[in-house]
Parts: sequence; C-alpha cells; structure tokens
Amino acid sequence: MGARAAPSRRRLAGRRLRYLPTGSFPFLLLLLLLCIQLGGGQKKKENLLAEKVEQLMEWSSRRSIFRMNGDKFRKFIKAPPRNYSMIVMFTALQPQRQCSVCRQANEEYQILANSWRYSSAFCNKLFFSMVDYDEGTDVFQQLNMNSAPTFMHFPPKGRPKRADTFDLQRIGFAAEQLAKWIADRTDVHIRVFRPPNYSGTIALALLVSLVGGLLYLRRNNLEFIYNKTGWAMVSLCIVFAMTSGQMWNHIRGPPYAHKNPHNGQVSYIHGSSQAQFVAESHIILVLNAAITMGMVLLNEAATSKGDVGKRRIICLVGLGLVVFFFSFLLSIFRSKYHGYPYSFEE
Repeated sequence: MGARAAPSRRRLAGRRLRYLPTGSFPFLLLLLLLCIQLGGGQKKKENLLAEKVEQLMEWSSRRSIFRMNGDKFRKFIKAPPRNYSMIVMFTALQPQRQCSVCRQANEEYQILANSWRYSSAFCNKLFFSMVDYDEGTDVFQQLNMNSAPTFMHFPPKGRPKRADTFDLQRIGFAAEQLAKWIADRTDVHIRVFRPPNYSGTIALALLVSLVGGLLYLRRNNLEFIYNKTGWAMVSLCIVFAMTSGQMWNHIRGPPYAHKNPHNGQVSYIHGSSQAQFVAESHIILVLNAAITMGMVLLNEAATSKGDVGKRRIICLVGLGLVVFFFSFLLSIFRSKYHGYPYSFEE
C-alpha cells in the first residue's frame, strides 16, 4: 500500500478552528479594543502633560513667579498628570489686608525664584507660583487655610505631606532657609543670589568716619578712651541689643508690628514663642535697661557713704524699677503662645 498523502494546510486549519470555544472571538475582540483604548489613554495623558509643562515653561519665561486663581490651581497643581514639583506661596498682598509680613515674605520668595530662574540648573522639574487670598479664596477654603503667608510643596505624585508645609514660625522666611527646605523635599539645590545691598557698607563707612573725626578733634586729649564708665555703657548697649533679639531681627526680617485687619488692633508682641516683632525687641531692650538701672541704684545705695535719707530714696527707686519692670517682662514671656502672624478668621 502506498503512503497516505499529508493533509493540506487548509484542512488542518479547519480542524483547529473547530476546537476553539464559541465565545473566544468576542473575548479576543474585546481584549484588542481594551489594549487600543489603554494605548490611546496613555497617549492622551502624555499629550496633556506636555501641554501643561509647555504652558508652565512659557509663564516662567515671562516671570519667575506666576499667579494662580482657583481654576489654574486645580488644573496645574491638583489635577494629574504631573511630573513636576510646584512651590506655592499662599499670601494676602492686597493693600486692604495690611499684611506687612506677607510683603516681606514675598520679597524673599522673589529672590529665591529669580535665583532658580536664572541659574544654569533651571529645568522643568520645579516651578514657583503664588495664590493670593483675594484671587483664590476658594483655594484657601479647599485647603482649610486661614493664615498667611504659607509655603507649600506639591510633589509630582501623591498628596502633600506634613513636611511639605514650610515651618515659617520656627525657621523664618529667608530665601536661604526656603532653598534648604526645597532641597530636602525635591533634591533640587538652589544657590541664592541676592541683589547688592550697600547700606551696610555705607553705615560702616559713616561710623568709621565719625569715630576718626572724633579722635582727630580730641587728639590732644585722649583720656576719655580710658574712661571705664564710658566703656561700661558701650558694653551694656551691646548686651541689651543682643539679649533683646536685634540679631534675630537682622537674620529673620520680621515686621515691626501687626495690625489686625478686622478690628484694626495693633499687636506689638508676637503670639508665638518662636517669633517676635521688631517693636517687641525694642520693648524688651527698654525693660532690660530699666531693670539694670534699678540694680545699679540698689548697688549704689548699698555701697555709697552719703546721707542715709538719700540712700534710702535711691534704694526705693531702684527696688521699684526692678520689681515693676521685671513683672512686666515676666508677663510678656507668659503671654507667648502658638499662632501665625496673620489670620483671616475673626
């Protein structure tokens, strides 16, 4: 018998088709459509992300900080997709708000944003924006935010964490401190470049000129240089300035005072133990000076050998200065509590 001829390919294909389940074709078709839809959705997300980044880069080319209202905030910050970090300052810069600390924080924020915008490391992974209370009240309500200024970092993925809110009260709002915080949250290091400020140099030159002129005029009589009382007064002035927080004011740049926008009341003492106003440091300086004067009078009354009645009066005056101003100083320390310098609530 001769060998049977091999079955044709068409006949084999027909046999295989008979063994496929009846519902396989709709399933395969559905799977194919799903893959196409997923691919199209991914492409759409990529196009949307590219449009958002392009728009942000265009705004950044015009100004280093761009302002946002509610719609822009939801589109570019809250809504995905997003592959960039956004630093947002929530503030109240309108004149009717009378938020002086907001204006000072805005100046530091502007320095930081300009340093990033004109640096060689500038890229589309980090942007700076601002939401003013009068332009984005709905954003403040959405975030349950009732104080300003506030700095927040919105990461590329996920919601902001607690560390993504800048600790303004403890650290201050200097541009260098903000840059350090941004480096911790985004791994983007910004070198802060400040515009030249010659006021310190001019003040130093005037001081040196004044001292030099005084020494020249008194060149024939320089005994005052060896005056212990004079040097003691200079030393006390330096001590009072340092203990009252003048150096802290120079570093952090707080406002002089705060005026409540609702009732017009002016506060000269900051409510937090982590911050102070410039007026508060002046008050502390005067109180420290008065207490010191009282101690000097007490010492004078105890060591002098003058009239007993006069010594008694000096002692009472010194004791009164120490007791009164020390109690005043103690009441200020006890009144310090946690709070922001500006609140939108009553």
